[in-house]
Amino acid sequence: MSYDLFLALVGFAFVSSITPGPNNLMLMASGANYGFYRTFPHMLGISLGHAFMVTMVGLGLGQLFEFYPVAEMALQICSTGYLLYLAWKIANAAPPTDSEVQGKPFTFLQAAAFQWVNPKAWYMAIYAVTNYTPDGNGFFPALIVAGVFACTNFPSIIVWASIGTRVKRLLSRPRLLRRFNWTMAGLLVLALYPVWFG
Repeated sequence: MSYDLFLALVGFAFVSSITPGPNNLMLMASGANYGFYRTFPHMLGISLGHAFMVTMVGLGLGQLFEFYPVAEMALQICSTGYLLYLAWKIANAAPPTDSEVQGKPFTFLQAAAFQWVNPKAWYMAIYAVTNYTPDGNGFFPALIVAGVFACTNFPSIIVWASIGTRVKRLLSRPRLLRRFNWTMAGLLVLALYPVWFG
């Protein structure tokens, strides 16, 4: 991989990781509801889970959609259903001041598994492997792309969890936190727009 291509990959990985999407919106909501440290496994699961996905796409998994277009439609339907479910859970998260706090933050494994139904994660992985591995599919090109994503993704998602943690301080009243949660849930639903109309 040439130096210019590597820099272009770093730029794409950073921009696609820092911009709003299902992962970042969920991290912001988690930071606001559970705090930074309880959200850390969620962050780690996103970063390493997506790096693993990129590696698998680089080894040829992404071609599945070319050979079986119905698989892409199945992914869209599953992604939509699961994201709507998560939006409902965020919207109905109980304020931490309640006597019985309902729900809990994503675990490492839940966050890693979520990447496989996250439409933005699939787009990032397929686009990166297709455009930044000039030698075609293979273990080492895929590993380079996955490594770049892991190194740029983790600092990016820390920003979103940190924003959520800071927002929590402003949302000391349960009513305000509920409004925040409903806003985050609405934005998560809007993140589905590119899946069906992009």
